[in-house]
Amino acid sequence: MSIKSRINLLLEPVRFLPDRSLTRFLTVVLPQVSRELSRWQQQLTVSADWPLLQQALASLSKKRFHAQGGSFYALYNFNPVYMKTQVSLIVALQTISDYLDNLCDRGGIYDEVAFRYLHQAMVAALTRGPIRERDYYRFYPSKNDGGYLEALVAECRGCIALLPGYPVVEPEILRLVSLYNDLQVYKHLDPAMRNSRLRRWFKEKATPTTPSLHWWEYAAACGSTLGLFALFGLATSSATDLQDVRKVVEAYFPWVCGLHILLDYWIDQDEDLQEGDLNFVACYQSPAAAAERLSLFLKKALQEVSALPHTAFHRSVVQGLLAVYLSDPKVKQQGLQQAARSLLQAGGTGTEFFYRLCLLLRRLGVL
Repeated sequence: MSIKSRINLLLEPVRFLPDRSLTRFLTVVLPQVSRELSRWQQQLTVSADWPLLQQALASLSKKRFHAQGGSFYALYNFNPVYMKTQVSLIVALQTISDYLDNLCDRGGIYDEVAFRYLHQAMVAALTRGPIRERDYYRFYPSKNDGGYLEALVAECRGCIALLPGYPVVEPEILRLVSLYNDLQVYKHLDPAMRNSRLRRWFKEKATPTTPSLHWWEYAAACGSTLGLFALFGLATSSATDLQDVRKVVEAYFPWVCGLHILLDYWIDQDEDLQEGDLNFVACYQSPAAAAERLSLFLKKALQEVSALPHTAFHRSVVQGLLAVYLSDPKVKQQGLQQAARSLLQAGGTGTEFFYRLCLLLRRLGVL
């Protein structure tokens, strides 16, 4: 039986639901994501400097699930006219994000200026109109990527130009990108100074309306691209207004975005310890404290998205986060099953289905 047939069989019990987003995601969106990732892999050339080529290939192969999951947002307020554009945009932007993260993680340097210049690509990718030319690799040891990063930036810029509501969401998108870039710069500094710099940054950014968070929780929320993807969904409509934007941002930042990245760090604790990488979940006093705060982020995320239009869609995103991360074999390898089961139960009706679906997709090699 083919992969598509097995997926269709699994979906049979839920075909009575009016929202066919999950079916479209598995049978239409995911195949396009695979084609997009293959296209970007073909964009890489052997003429590129080996360190850059190596990290680009690694990000495409090992972090593909980021683009897969993010592309679910192409089905927000389902509009076939813009679905393909959104998938192309999300995959290209997430590929930039994952590639630059690898360069900062594995480049063997702790140069703040180099990291700043690299991440100007994120700003350029999401800015309409003319942009100042910038040598993104100016302070990075390797410089020739064969035009890979510029091509990704151009892809994003071409896509946002097609979204009728993008002018309304652009200011908030660029604000979130600025926070994302700050985080990427500071968390990759020398281990002797990065935590203190992140603490100082948190104090600089916190306002009287910032929820009561630990500095690493705020940093985690800044590290998620989900808020950007949700705003891309709003941008498919010319009727989107500033109130729509504000509601989505308040729901996603910090709660949905924070849950996203904290789950990511939660299952990567052993791996990050071995690699010597910063892990925000390791900042908690104990595993119990980490589990308690994850539960809080989940509760707040579900509560906040319940007030948004297309509530079922956003709830599916939250439940999907639980399913994707908690179905990872690293949960069992680290003895986190009990806490994971509690989170799945707290996710509410439908979470178990998404979890079992992710287990199947992992067995089939789709995830």
